[in-house]
Amino acid sequence: MNELEGKRILVTGGTGSLGQTLVRRLMSGEMGTPASVTVFSRDEAKQHYMRLDFLNRETATDDVIYENSRSLLKFHIGDVRDRSSLLTALRNADVVFHAAALKQVPSCEYFPYEAVLTNVGGAENVVKGIRENDLEVETVIGISTDKACKPINVMGMTKALQERVMLEANRDSKKTVYHCVRYGNVIASRGSIVPLFVEQVRNGQPVTVTMPEMTRFLLSLDRAVDTVFEAIRSKRRGCTYVPKVPAANITDVAKALIGDKGNEIVYTGIRPGEKIHEIMVSEEECFRTIEENGYYVILPVLPELREANEPPPALNGEYSSRDNNISIDDLKNLLADANTEIQRFIAGK
Repeated sequence: MNELEGKRILVTGGTGSLGQTLVRRLMSGEMGTPASVTVFSRDEAKQHYMRLDFLNRETATDDVIYENSRSLLKFHIGDVRDRSSLLTALRNADVVFHAAALKQVPSCEYFPYEAVLTNVGGAENVVKGIRENDLEVETVIGISTDKACKPINVMGMTKALQERVMLEANRDSKKTVYHCVRYGNVIASRGSIVPLFVEQVRNGQPVTVTMPEMTRFLLSLDRAVDTVFEAIRSKRRGCTYVPKVPAANITDVAKALIGDKGNEIVYTGIRPGEKIHEIMVSEEECFRTIEENGYYVILPVLPELREANEPPPALNGEYSSRDNNISIDDLKNLLADANTEIQRFIAGK
């Protein structure tokens, strides 16, 4: 497991929930000890607190930036929309994890072109920066979402285009391999439903669910990173990696967190851009989806990127959160395993 030994790694959007977990796992050396890990993002405050966290310090003056510049973990202020800024960081990278995105569905609905600029334009800037400057980047992993599959909202539409921009780049790329990773709702990530439910239950408020039928795929941040690492190990080109994870009815998620506390569940109605069920592999994609090492691997849509004699399809229909929902007891275990704070909450501590 030394795929990243001695590699210079760039994580765009590295201050996000996934980015921070990914950086922690990279720094652990489980994929080999990298030469450097650079977090590229536009938020200096998040970078500052992330830097302190990795230095195990609660407070510090600005001089910590100078000290930290000589360490394995580095920070780079910049925006993926700005190609010249991004290029500066790409020049010093062997492996790129592209996690920068506008990901909140309502924000993207109200500001759709902003989502285009970041989610589509950012991916194009990564690709063009590498291609047009003949950079020595070996691998790029684009972080996508189940909302990119049969998208009905702006966030999903832009993420679907991000996937296509990155995967198509394999067609004329001699040095760089591009893959994508697609996964569902991350438990306890910023802006996700589980922390909201916990707060509502803790405060004795009604727990708000949009519709009784609503379902979602659920996974931990570490399971998401496992999927990213599976893509790194790949010997293929232009694939989309999808984890096999549980799906749950959101009402059952609420019940699992309420337990015996007696909070009322209130249905508020479906929101703009919201799906009732999420899909990770569509019925159109299932016929070019194989199974490897416990993951679904969607082979490239462009036939020139596929290999001869591929394994038979692993699916005969779409992979949807509508199907095979887990029980409330299993949900309690899943939520507790994913986050220690939720574990203590469910245990009543």
